Amino acid sequence: MRVLVFGRTGQVARELQRRAPVVALARDEVDLTDPKDCAEAVRAEAPDVVINAAAYTAVDQAETDEETATLVNGAAPGAMAKACADLGIPFVHISTDYVFDGAGDEPFLPDAPTAPLGAYGRSKLAGEEAVRAAGGPHAIIRTSWVVSAHGKNFVKTMLRLGAERDRLTIVADQIGGPTPAADIAVLCLAAAEQLIEAPEKSGTYHLSGAPDVSWADFAREIFAQAGITCEVADIPSSEFPTPAKRPGNSRMDNSATVAAFGLPRPDWRNGLADILRELESKPQDA
Repeated sequence: MRVLVFGRTGQVARELQRRAPVVALARDEVDLTDPKDCAEAVRAEAPDVVINAAAYTAVDQAETDEETATLVNGAAPGAMAKACADLGIPFVHISTDYVFDGAGDEPFLPDAPTAPLGAYGRSKLAGEEAVRAAGGPHAIIRTSWVVSAHGKNFVKTMLRLGAERDRLTIVADQIGGPTPAADIAVLCLAAAEQLIEAPEKSGTYHLSGAPDVSWADFAREIFAQAGITCEVADIPSSEFPTPAKRPGNSRMDNSATVAAFGLPRPDWRNGLADILRELESKPQDA
């Protein structure tokens, strides 16, 4: 299976490269703000399947740069998906819990009504709609709270701050499932392979780590596993204002994913242990 991946240095893109001999395109090789360039990259590589692991992920910055966010997260994946549909090959696209409004306390099903709270969520929803409209075999994988030993993420931030301070105030009224990038990569490859043989599995799926937890309790587990003594004090989101509003409820129902692809919902605590071992074993990027 010849796999083309958009993205090279992001968290999921790195994990994909660890698990399969993929062709990974970096940002200097394809212009994600140019949908035509993205489509041409698909046609030039002529792969068996395409995975889009690239995105505009600056949630707060998107509030003042929605045009760029929508090009990268909306128009570009739409062009990729259309090129794949023309070639008759599957397209796997990573989306986000930010397409929901975060209301209530029940896990969101894949067919739940979408209502993004901000520009980033709107841009990702535009991408989902464009992928579906392309009409080819596809899997849209919504995920949340992505962490790994690479790049910038909550685990690495907590390890740094926990080593510097005796006490941290962490938001406790946002609840969701931390998701190791390694598990997302495994699902992307499984979906890609199965869609080749079973295009009827096309659809929207959720992947988030279990159990659901608050950011504050996630921080406590990070410190416990890392052996860091740092007090965590719970605060409401109102005490940590950001330009973009975050969903209060990021719980997502994973049952359709388990049924379609045979992969259990991952336990993020095990993934966290793997991340900490990797960070301890060798120096990592910032």
